[in-house]
Amino acid sequence: MKEVKVLAATGLLGTGFLEASFERAMKLKPDVIGCDAGSTDPGPYYLGAGIPMSSREAVKRDLRIMISGGIKYGIPVLVGSAGTAGGRPHVDWTVEIVEEIATEDDLHFKLAVIQSEIEKETFADYWKNGKVKDLQPAPEITEKSIDSLERIVGLMGPEPYIHALKEGAQVVIAGRSSDISIYTAVPIMKGIGEGPAWHAAKVLECGTGSVEHRLYPDCLMAWVREDSFRVEPMSPEMRCTPVSVVSHTLYENSNPFQLVEPSGVLDTSASTYHEDGDRGVRVKNSKFHHAQAYTVRVEGVEKAGYRQIAVGGIRDPIVLKQLDSFLYGVEASIKKKVKASLGLDSSRYQLHFRIYGKSGSMGVLEPIARLEGHEAGIVMEVLAETEELAHSIMAIVWHTALHHPVKEWSGLASQIAFPYSPPNIALGVCYRFSLNHVIELDDPLELVSFTYRMT
Repeated sequence: MKEVKVLAATGLLGTGFLEASFERAMKLKPDVIGCDAGSTDPGPYYLGAGIPMSSREAVKRDLRIMISGGIKYGIPVLVGSAGTAGGRPHVDWTVEIVEEIATEDDLHFKLAVIQSEIEKETFADYWKNGKVKDLQPAPEITEKSIDSLERIVGLMGPEPYIHALKEGAQVVIAGRSSDISIYTAVPIMKGIGEGPAWHAAKVLECGTGSVEHRLYPDCLMAWVREDSFRVEPMSPEMRCTPVSVVSHTLYENSNPFQLVEPSGVLDTSASTYHEDGDRGVRVKNSKFHHAQAYTVRVEGVEKAGYRQIAVGGIRDPIVLKQLDSFLYGVEASIKKKVKASLGLDSSRYQLHFRIYGKSGSMGVLEPIARLEGHEAGIVMEVLAETEELAHSIMAIVWHTALHHPVKEWSGLASQIAFPYSPPNIALGVCYRFSLNHVIELDDPLELVSFTYRMT
């Protein structure tokens, strides 16, 4: 029976993996080494700023092991969503590291670079031609909103990877991708059934994220066949179980049985999961339904302003028992002081208090209204048009909160402990996601560009 072996080196490039696990995988002769380098877990900042989240040293270490192994054993290496966000500067940064490794280690291979950043003018043309469709919830698109976008990327499917491999690429560094398209490309190219191929890729996307107890980021292998697939971690210290594989199938999905990808929908509603050996799991009956239209999800960010925060703790039981009304009074006092001292109306800035110990994680969605425990952590946040304004307002915010009067106390009170000096912390420019849309394409390759070079 035809079988394709797919190796996920780790869940996120730059987070590491054991060399012993990787060498164990090489002896099993995988058909492809893949790795996702992107994440939106840390928010929109990296896409907007055009910089990576991971350190250069850590990314270079992982790439060096992957590329050296791939060239030594003749296995293609695919890296998607390069540099955290997959924009042009993120891809270029990663390519520079790859070329540095090739020079230092005297490695010679054909490198494919796939860019998926979308120019604003291009996006506007798709929008005017009715090719941009809303997801839910989606902000309204206007010419002004498009002009305000800092950077746009499209999440490519497996087709650009397949194209690059057919052109002879041995290493592929790609921009923003669907997380699982990286691992789907080779099985589909080799004619494996799309149901098992897509489902195996979903399980592989976070490396050992789909094992029973993840001890550390590490390598995960899938053996993909026409009617099923099997997964097993390459570290003997970890194991997959049917529950752990089901759990990861549900991970980051709004629908427990359907995962939407550019060319269709992975349907796991009839999938079965069985132990296969001491540490492996076999999955059967996964389906893939092709969509009528090929769609690429887009991510776009715009600049929201400049952010400063101050972190403090409140331990005083008198303040804690009236914390909501206390902070309401603090906020009102701050707005008066900012108006008097800086001449700024409250519409010129945003002020937020996050109360850890009560609703810091969920905000207004927190169903438990009461404060439990003997102390609360307060994060005071200011968002303003310029760094200078944010700094000036925050100086008023933390000082006002520190000494705001409490009716049970007489004289000057100081009820907030600051762990850091200075209390105000500048977080620089702040970005926000401002697109939740897809673009309908006639050709899966029409939004990406390819360059090839020999190292």
